[in-house]
Amino acid sequence: MSNNTTTNIKRGNLISARTITMTALLAAMSYVLAFLEFPVPLSPSFARMELSDLPALIGSFAFGPMIGVMIELIKNILQLVSTSTGGIGELANFLMGASYVLTAGFVYKYKKTKKMAMWACVISSVVMGIVAAIVNYFILLPLFEMFMPLEQLIASFGEFVPFIKTKLDVVLFNALPFNILKGLIIGAIAMLIYKKLTWILKGETVK
Repeated sequence: MSNNTTTNIKRGNLISARTITMTALLAAMSYVLAFLEFPVPLSPSFARMELSDLPALIGSFAFGPMIGVMIELIKNILQLVSTSTGGIGELANFLMGASYVLTAGFVYKYKKTKKMAMWACVISSVVMGIVAAIVNYFILLPLFEMFMPLEQLIASFGEFVPFIKTKLDVVLFNALPFNILKGLIIGAIAMLIYKKLTWILKGETVK
């Protein structure tokens, strides 16, 4: 075996070890961030926002879209330990987060430039908004109905946005725009810090 082959094998093992380590670290950060919730404007108190998709987005940019999805999966598996929804909430969270980081990762992978990263954040935010609308309509709102009658649930949103009158209105005028906004905020933060973190994540700098 040549020296070059041995060097390449060692380098590949190092990259794999770094990827596994960073994936675990980012998943742990994502899990912790899930507990730091903020109130959502024009929404009832039970509608909260958190930034746990940020480490997954960074992982998706650094190591590829499937690593971002893996971080989302690990985060939600960890949350199952203390779930109050029987795993339904975690499933919904995974579907929304995975759609976000998977889309962003694939777009950025096409061309790794700052401009493409920006477009990745915008496109993935819209995708997450659409997925969130579907997930809210078929999974999350029915879940909330177990604790609150549908009419009362709709009315709680209607107190902030008067033209919300139906379950579909809640999805179109709250879940959809809120998740697009959430994606854009997380994307903006990622754009600010990703370049500074790349040397830690991958042992190299980005252009």
